[in-house]
Amino acid sequence: MKNKKIIGLIVFIVLAFSISRSGIIASDYKKGIHVSHIVDGDTVELSNGEKVRYIGIDTPETREKKGSVWSYNPMPYAEEAKAFNQTLVGGKRVTLEFDVQKRDKYDRLLAYVYIEDKMVNLEMVRQGYAMIYTFPPNVKYVEAFLKAQQEAREDQRGLWKGLEQNIIPASLARESLGTVRMVEADVTSTYLSEKVLILNCRDNFKVAIFRNNLEYFPKEAMRSPDSYFRHKTIKVYGVIKEYKGACEIILHDSSQIEVLQ
Repeated sequence: MKNKKIIGLIVFIVLAFSISRSGIIASDYKKGIHVSHIVDGDTVELSNGEKVRYIGIDTPETREKKGSVWSYNPMPYAEEAKAFNQTLVGGKRVTLEFDVQKRDKYDRLLAYVYIEDKMVNLEMVRQGYAMIYTFPPNVKYVEAFLKAQQEAREDQRGLWKGLEQNIIPASLARESLGTVRMVEADVTSTYLSEKVLILNCRDNFKVAIFRNNLEYFPKEAMRSPDSYFRHKTIKVYGVIKEYKGACEIILHDSSQIEVLQ
């Protein structure tokens, strides 16, 4: 009998906690809350201790993980993005708007953050401090982000300055690990699984597109990726990472890739 009471109490506490958190998400953040700390260009901490990850954007990382240890090793333009985020929201009262998914796997709130009527996420992209990061199902303002990024690219703002004038071949990708670069590569083969589409390129370079983002790419490319990409030269941009010994760029939106031939 005691065990049943204990289990019932635990269930009640868990449900109460869940309801409490849901209530806060649904109402309190619309009234406004202060930002207490800027984590980086796309993440802040609120006065109640909650961390908020901006929806729809990605900024260069300020920290690097080696094994299980994080160390401060900012990518190019990471400090500038963090500083701009500080000028926008540091110590200020913000309101939050949510999309379909309200938390990520790290238990951070996922939100569109506003200073009065200005969306901070969008302003980070428009001024060239962030690139778009399309991650379904939170895609409410994807078209606005695309438009803002195109404006930043055309005006060579922020991290776009010189990016398209300094395209590197895939053979030099390893020299730029951890940085945002534009890479030209020759696709030799493709691999489509239940989770991801991989474009295998010369010089041990790969391009990855996860299944949940495939709908944002040309339908013919997804129906028959091998005939669409194989033996073609592509130009892609993003953060160059190492995965299983190869250099790789992950694509979140079709604006990140151009088929040259």
